[in-house]
Amino acid sequence: MKDKLIIIGASGHGKVVADIAIKMDKWQSIAFLDDDESIKTSMGLEVISKTADAFTYKDEADFFVAIGNNATRQKIQEKLIDEGLNIVSFIHPSSVIGTDVEIGMGTVVMAGVVVNCSTRIGKGCIINTSSSMDHDNVIEDYVHISPGVNLAGTVKVGKGTWLGIGSVVSNNVNICSSCKIGAGAVVVKDITEPGTYVGIPVRRVDR
Repeated sequence: MKDKLIIIGASGHGKVVADIAIKMDKWQSIAFLDDDESIKTSMGLEVISKTADAFTYKDEADFFVAIGNNATRQKIQEKLIDEGLNIVSFIHPSSVIGTDVEIGMGTVVMAGVVVNCSTRIGKGCIINTSSSMDHDNVIEDYVHISPGVNLAGTVKVGKGTWLGIGSVVSNNVNICSSCKIGAGAVVVKDITEPGTYVGIPVRRVDR
């Protein structure tokens, strides 16, 4: 771990990530990179350059990609990994993390989250405010679990899937990669085809 932390993305998601980093109290200095030249500071922290300049700080900083869009976050993070930059994860001090839980690099676990035992969370995931997942969940890489989402036991969520705010997934359900689950939706059986799903219970709304 380095003394300096650089967060890529200084907008809303980046602010929440910075707040967690401050509360974790592991870095002597924190700064942002952002491609919007109009943003000079965020959360009282300086925006020091653009995303493309991350590599110039390789030897002096840890990095975190705070981009909400799953595909964009994946593209940037994988490039940083390939170039050997040190990607860190964030766990808010108020979250509850069970025994035998794995959390991948570049994942953030936000305030009020509960992750129960024997759950596996991949890299580059967003586990957003006050969401919960019970035992033996598998959350693949670059998934976004929105605020207030509830996952029962033995749920699997495929790579790059986004679960909207307040959605619910019943136990023993698998959701394939590259899905979008609408706000407040309820998933009670496996989803095997990528797409957008809404409602109670969910139905696919794109073709």
